[in-house]
Amino acid sequence: MTSSHTLRSWLPAYLVLAVIWGNSFLFMMVGLTSLTPAGVVTTRLALGMLTMLVISAITRSPLPARRYWKPLFIAAFPMSAGGWFLFAFSEQYISSALAGIINGTTPLMTLVAILIAFPEERPTRQRVIGLGIGFLGVLVVVGVWQGLGSSTLLGIGACVLAVIGYGISYPYVRRHLATGRPDALPPLTLATGLMIMGWLQTLPFVAVTGYSHDPITPQVIGVMLALGVLGSGVAYVLNFRVINNSDATTASTVTFVVTIVAVISGAVFLGEDITWNQPTGALLVIAGAMVAQGLLRLPRFAGR
Repeated sequence: MTSSHTLRSWLPAYLVLAVIWGNSFLFMMVGLTSLTPAGVVTTRLALGMLTMLVISAITRSPLPARRYWKPLFIAAFPMSAGGWFLFAFSEQYISSALAGIINGTTPLMTLVAILIAFPEERPTRQRVIGLGIGFLGVLVVVGVWQGLGSSTLLGIGACVLAVIGYGISYPYVRRHLATGRPDALPPLTLATGLMIMGWLQTLPFVAVTGYSHDPITPQVIGVMLALGVLGSGVAYVLNFRVINNSDATTASTVTFVVTIVAVISGAVFLGEDITWNQPTGALLVIAGAMVAQGLLRLPRFAGR
């Protein structure tokens, strides 16, 4: 059983991380009142990059060696520049709460990508059932039985594309950059490299679509500082702390709490309407991901 001392070593960072990432969808929605989706993402990445560079300088963490820049550039698009742009774009058409709920399917998409990219990880019945529950939850979240308008469908489609990108990026990073390799990048160095490459990738987006569409208010400046410095900078450090003081499986469950925080924040601060199917579907998504990851064991598979 986990001792209270062990819990204290990672639980505070875990909860702060969930609050930061859970509110990132709220921050993006507010940022969009003045900025274009490209403006939101390039600001977020620029601030995140500067934060990571400062943290790297303080901790004397090295920048990635030259041979890593190509795989970092490839990984950065689905993990940051492209994925975050799609989420910012989607929030022009759907609520921040719904975007946060769809983001909660990331563990399911990641598992699908891993099963495809790593043939040695065979799909067990436990995983198949978990994926089935999760995808049923997605259908409940979007309310497929009530029909979707073209704009809503566009927003949901952008979120789904972003999550698919997340799912593909994790096994790519695992294979080319992450831990388990003799020449793996330290987590802080990896995160800093991703921020740098992601920011460079956003510049063409801004050149094409513009940076802002209305005067930038103090409120927008505040939420962008929170989104960039906290959501794209400090959050990575907190995530590494949770991983180091607990384990990767425990750290991955923060996605589930993020979904809950996103729904609450959207309702409280933006007055977004939450229909019954959204939290119900979110619970199914969370349950499916937990079953697929083995965090929630089904009785019939307990011996496997």
